[in-house]
Amino acid sequence: MIEIGRTIISRNVFEQHFVCDLLKCKGACCVEGDSGAPLTPGEAKTIEKEYSRFEGYLPEEHREEIKKQGYSVIDDDGDLVTPLVNKRQCAYSFYDGNGILKCSIEKAFFEGKTQFRKPVSCHLFPIRITEYKNFDAVNYEELDICKPGRACGKSQKVKLYQFLKEPLIRKYGEEWYKELQIAADYLEKG
Repeated sequence: MIEIGRTIISRNVFEQHFVCDLLKCKGACCVEGDSGAPLTPGEAKTIEKEYSRFEGYLPEEHREEIKKQGYSVIDDDGDLVTPLVNKRQCAYSFYDGNGILKCSIEKAFFEGKTQFRKPVSCHLFPIRITEYKNFDAVNYEELDICKPGRACGKSQKVKLYQFLKEPLIRKYGEEWYKELQIAADYLEKG
C-alpha cells in the first residue's frame, strides 16, 4: 500500500497492466455487477439536469425505466447509483452498431452536447474507490470481464495507473497524480 495525501493505493494499481479492449469485452462493465454505477450527489444532480442532452441515444425501454425509477436510485447497500434495466444493465448505456455497450452520457460529451463526461466511478473503472472517514482506499478490482484489458495492457506495456491518468487527475488533481508517478517510478526501481 502506498499513501499519497488522504489516499491509500494498493500496489496492484502500480503493477497491473491494463488498457480497455472494448472490441473484446463489448462494454461488459455496463452490465456486470449487482448494482448500478456509484454516483456522488453532485453527479446525480448533473445527470438529472443534463438528461435531455443524452436521452436520445437511449432505447425506449431505458427511458421508461428512468421515468419509473428516477435519474438515480439508492441500492440495497444504501449507495447512490445509476438505475438498472432488467436489474442488470445501466439505464444510461446503449448498444452501438457493433454490439458494444456504450455510455449515452459519454457519447453526448464527445459530441459537445455536455461538459459532463460520465460518472467518475465509470471513468475510473476498474479502479474502485472506497471512501472512509480519514482516507480513500484506491483499489484495482480484478474481474474476469477485464481479461482482454489486462492482455491489451501487457502487450502495449501500459500500467493501470497510466491508462487511468485522466480520471485519476479528475478525481484527485494534477499534484496528486505527480506524486503517484513519483511513487510508481520508485516502485519500478526498487
